[in-house]
Amino acid sequence: MIKYEQLDLNNLRLSYKLQFFADGPEKTEEPTAKKLRDARKEGQVAKSMELITASGLATLFIVLKVFTGYFGNRFIDTFKKYYQIIDKYANSGFSTANAEGILGDGIKIILITCLPVFAAGMLVSFVVVLFQVKWMITPKLLTPKLSKISVINGFKRIFSKEKIVNLVIELIKIAVICIIAYNTLKKEWKSLFLLYDMDLQPAIILVGNLIIDLGLKISLIFLVIGLGDFLYQKIKFKKEMMMTKEEIKKEMKEDMGDPLVKSRIRSKMREVSMRRMMQSLPKADVVITNPTHLAAAIKYERDVDAAPVLIAKGADYLAEKIKQIAKDNDVPIVENKPLARMLYYNVEIGDQIPQELYQMTAEVLAYVYSLKNKVIQ
Repeated sequence: MIKYEQLDLNNLRLSYKLQFFADGPEKTEEPTAKKLRDARKEGQVAKSMELITASGLATLFIVLKVFTGYFGNRFIDTFKKYYQIIDKYANSGFSTANAEGILGDGIKIILITCLPVFAAGMLVSFVVVLFQVKWMITPKLLTPKLSKISVINGFKRIFSKEKIVNLVIELIKIAVICIIAYNTLKKEWKSLFLLYDMDLQPAIILVGNLIIDLGLKISLIFLVIGLGDFLYQKIKFKKEMMMTKEEIKKEMKEDMGDPLVKSRIRSKMREVSMRRMMQSLPKADVVITNPTHLAAAIKYERDVDAAPVLIAKGADYLAEKIKQIAKDNDVPIVENKPLARMLYYNVEIGDQIPQELYQMTAEVLAYVYSLKNKVIQ
């Protein structure tokens, strides 16, 4: 008697293949060169804005550090100049025209002083961009798209996962900057309280060094974050560019043509070539056989060709077809096994007989001409 144990329904487990619930085919293939080129044309490249900003900022403070003496003297000279101007106009009167002149002259001095610093920062940022994306001009990025001004798409971009991650990174950066600034200022706290009692030049040097050191520390942190972000962008871009097997096949079809269509074209070309070959057979001087499996037809026009020409060849069924057409058109059929094999395997249709086969071919043609009572001159 067969006994059935009671099933514990709570312990039953069903196994599912989770890939059936996936959004689509898994992207497991490396991106092709064509896809990378197309993405580049669309402006899609692995690029870190954090690294660009950090490199420009670091360059700015490095230049300030190297040329601290120059900028300090420039600042002191400018301060003395305007202090004398203010003292002069305090006694003789101050007008709007005077104010405009002083302001314009001040702006000119600031631009001349700061321009090399900002130019160096921009140059380094440009070099970093070239390092990341090479030389690339993408007019498509400037083309207006309705999706960019869509309210729904705008909200999706604002509350996307990437934007949230970027927000967290920015908050971390602000926290790090605050910590660095606090620790740096804490060390110089006593000196800062003495600024009021210090002479102008030592005070400027103290404040300048403090700002530059703080800027260099922050720039260094930004560079580390930028390098990390660049590596992340490279990995992310590569993951986004990954392709499915179907995408690879589709791209190959677009580049090389559909194999089915190419097969049909080759078949049609063979049919046309076969038809042309059969139509030229009645003009042959002789058909050489081996005798059952191979057949090769030769034509020789002394005034046209330097050597006999192979106008048809075939094996098995096609060989029988060639022999049948030759019989129907009174073309001589000669059995010569070595010559038939060499013609079939070594000479293409439409080519002249190679020099190595001249002797054997000439003997066959002489025999054929003798049958037709022709005299070879």
